[in-house]
Amino acid sequence: MKVLVPVKRVIDYNVKARVKPDQTGVDLANVKMSMNPFCEIAVEEAVRLKEKGAATEVVAVSIGPTQAQETLRTALAMGADRAILVQTDQDLEPLAVAKVLKAVIAEESPELVLMGKQAIDGDNNATGQMLAALLDWPQATFASAVEIAGSKAKVTREVDGGLQTIEVDLPAVVTADLRLNEPRYASLPNIMKAKKKPLDVKELGSLGVDTAPRLKVVKVTEPAKRQAGIKVETAADLVSNLKTAGVL
Repeated sequence: MKVLVPVKRVIDYNVKARVKPDQTGVDLANVKMSMNPFCEIAVEEAVRLKEKGAATEVVAVSIGPTQAQETLRTALAMGADRAILVQTDQDLEPLAVAKVLKAVIAEESPELVLMGKQAIDGDNNATGQMLAALLDWPQATFASAVEIAGSKAKVTREVDGGLQTIEVDLPAVVTADLRLNEPRYASLPNIMKAKKKPLDVKELGSLGVDTAPRLKVVKVTEPAKRQAGIKVETAADLVSNLKTAGVL
């Protein structure tokens, strides 16, 4: 079974994002970038499936600029077998990403697409669902456990009321949630080996996909700063302040 794992290059989760002075977007100049955390979880799960013998090949794919090769090398160091970069400087919307992934899937013919449930930059949580719809494949989102048995996948999903376990036929799209696993750190030997693993680069235009934007960003602003709170000496003071504020 071949597993395709889309990964995205995003601002590192430890970095505080800054808005451009003209409010047209987020400033990416001289900012540390890394693999989206949910994508890391998806890569880890795909590698574990291979280690269990449920998968035979793990292919990582990213859509982005030349620098996204670094993200793919991280996936290769974690255990992916090869990688594909669809090179573009466009910031694609979820629908466009899903269309590009559909084109890659048509060439690769994987039995499972395992991807993060969302990226921490746009937080759209839409690409996996859109991809499944375009492919007309079953989907299992917010996965906290994945088991492969023959031509079926049993997936435990995190839902508002608790956990839901479903079974889907393969091929299918599965999106990883936070508690699916704990991604491994790439060891130095594996990082060195990753440099020799195949990484194919395709130009976005060669796929013949319509990636025209459907949305227009009007303005990007930082959240309003929270006002400092006050300290009270007694419970009576707390109740008095809450009444003054109209809470009680």
